[in-house]
Amino acid sequence: MANKNFDECASFLIDNGLFVGRICRLENVLKTIIAKHGYVKNVSAALSESTALAVLLANALKFDGLFTLQLQGNGPVSTIVVDVTSGGTMRACANYDKDRLQKAFTLRKNEGEIEATPHLLGQGTLAFTIDDGKGNYHQGVVELQGKTMEECALRYFKQSEQIETMLRLFVEVPETENGTWKAGGILLQRIPDIGGKKVDMADLPELRNEAEILLNTLTPEELFSENLTLGEILHRLYHANGLNITKDNHYEFKCRCSREKLLKTLRGFSEEDLMSMLDENSKITAKCGFCSEEYEFTMPEIMQQKLN
Repeated sequence: MANKNFDECASFLIDNGLFVGRICRLENVLKTIIAKHGYVKNVSAALSESTALAVLLANALKFDGLFTLQLQGNGPVSTIVVDVTSGGTMRACANYDKDRLQKAFTLRKNEGEIEATPHLLGQGTLAFTIDDGKGNYHQGVVELQGKTMEECALRYFKQSEQIETMLRLFVEVPETENGTWKAGGILLQRIPDIGGKKVDMADLPELRNEAEILLNTLTPEELFSENLTLGEILHRLYHANGLNITKDNHYEFKCRCSREKLLKTLRGFSEEDLMSMLDENSKITAKCGFCSEEYEFTMPEIMQQKLN
């Protein structure tokens, strides 16, 4: 049974709104995502960490829309994609070359160790995309530079958004092959011109230093404790800093693929291309990269759609 205190993200303010924060932890949603793919341990760790980061960022959406985090690289792991909707549904997937991954472990002599996510991706990009559902898109892209996902994300905020940000990410690796993955994190930002109206700006450096010191006291044991709610964790950290929890969102897995969407995509191919896709049973099989659901189509079914 899923822990009721997990798969949530709480938004909060401290120091009279001078700092805006989010804290999240995921368990059952990761269990569902990873079970659908059967990834090797290092890929599952990278996907779990990326999913926690995506939830922290998506929780800032103030409209009905979609937030997408995408990592692309030239390493053994070529892509990681996480979609999170403002309604609290999410999906995620990764593409990787198992042989290249094994070769990299052999060369580095670190078989069995969990590598930092950027090491698995190599040179590439980190992109954040917001789709407001009305045809409007906002995207920020930076080079994937940093020893950890935290460093890569902080570099994005410094270069692209110019928002002062503090961030910590955590992943709990299961002890057994069929164990449950957990991931989470905490993010704190000083957004100019928002909040802090009752704060003397001369005190900003000291308040910022205190906020970061307290953020860094959070331990994995606290964050992943089944006996603590996110509110209780935040109270431990910032009860003396005017803590105000403003929102608490719940997240669950849900894929947006459908037979109708795939038919629409196939309808865009020429008849010649469609014929080349037919298998030995004269059917076209498509598999969703997010949920591994398989769909079968016949040529008459597709052509009927094209005519319509």
